[in-house]
Amino acid sequence: MNEALLRSLTPNVLGILVRRGADFAAAEDAVQDALIEAVRVWPADPPRDAKGWLVTVAWRKFLDATRADTARRRREDLVEEEPAPGPAPAADDTLQLYFLCAHPSLTPSSAVALTLRAVGGLTTRQIAQAYLVPEATMAQRISRAKRTVSDVRFDQPGDVATVLRVLYLVFNEGYSGDVDLAAEAIRLTRQLAAVIDHPEVAGLLALMLLHHARRAARTAPDGSLVPLADQDRGRWDTTSIAEGVEILQAALARDRLGEFQAQAAIAALHADAPAAEETDWVQIVEWYDELAGLTDNPVVRLNRAVAVGEADGPRAGLAALAALDDSLPRHTAVAAYLHERDGDLTTAARLYAEAAEKAPNLAERNHLTRQAARLNTRRPR
Repeated sequence: MNEALLRSLTPNVLGILVRRGADFAAAEDAVQDALIEAVRVWPADPPRDAKGWLVTVAWRKFLDATRADTARRRREDLVEEEPAPGPAPAADDTLQLYFLCAHPSLTPSSAVALTLRAVGGLTTRQIAQAYLVPEATMAQRISRAKRTVSDVRFDQPGDVATVLRVLYLVFNEGYSGDVDLAAEAIRLTRQLAAVIDHPEVAGLLALMLLHHARRAARTAPDGSLVPLADQDRGRWDTTSIAEGVEILQAALARDRLGEFQAQAAIAALHADAPAAEETDWVQIVEWYDELAGLTDNPVVRLNRAVAVGEADGPRAGLAALAALDDSLPRHTAVAAYLHERDGDLTTAARLYAEAAEKAPNLAERNHLTRQAARLNTRRPR
């Protein structure tokens, strides 16, 4: 079973059902039922046209559910519009579906959560981690969003800012999480940049390209994480870096600074340094100050504390860190790093071990555990 194929077809099939008149919640349920049927049937009898098969089965699932729901008996006339089996349209509806999910009846945060779950393929747990909220809270938010849009027509596209937020979170999950969605997020952002002339769209595309350029160097052959300072910069994709910098410079020249442009500027400064010790940390702190003024995101201030520790010394970084909530994800790992830089290996080893227990994934947990073990072997007995 080709799970990647199923995942790539899901947004297009969902978009076709929505355009044919299915409400979003029912369409999503029908597509999920069709995917389950595909997992059951395809290994023994694979279809010649996978997308057409999914559209046909999903549409039939939707009609079956509609007939069973007495409150929606009026949809019985849609039976005559059931598409015949055969090749489905080749158009890519994914980006359009992102806009439709950012419906005006939803708050931006609910629209983002719904789109990430229904179109982006992320689990409720992954979305909750991105928003720094409990999984149960996010599950309730997504359920409310589904109820809100269950009886509306998806003919009012949402705003660009919400779609950018969704694409950014999809890219981040694909870049560092369990589902490889980074390339898809870049592809969709390229499409968006081709039709919308907006500096923040360009800023997001530049940010993605600059981060993605370092992907090959982020892990060792054994799968372990390689910190930015230790990465082999010869493995960075210089073509993507050059493209990202060029796009960013054009966006900044328009003098309409936004958070994605500021983040891209920080990424460009890292990419521009021939070696880690040549990084312009002073300028990075200045960009973090700009970014903090544009957004109230506590993760920005956490990253700023690291930059301050590099630019002005670890004690200055620890002072900046002390002003932040210590329950922030990776707060303990940052504290461990700064204490190590300050020469307090005992405290740093303890904090690395504590951070490992809180790590969101196995690769990060293993990395932090190795850091603690490394310092424990260096401490005097």
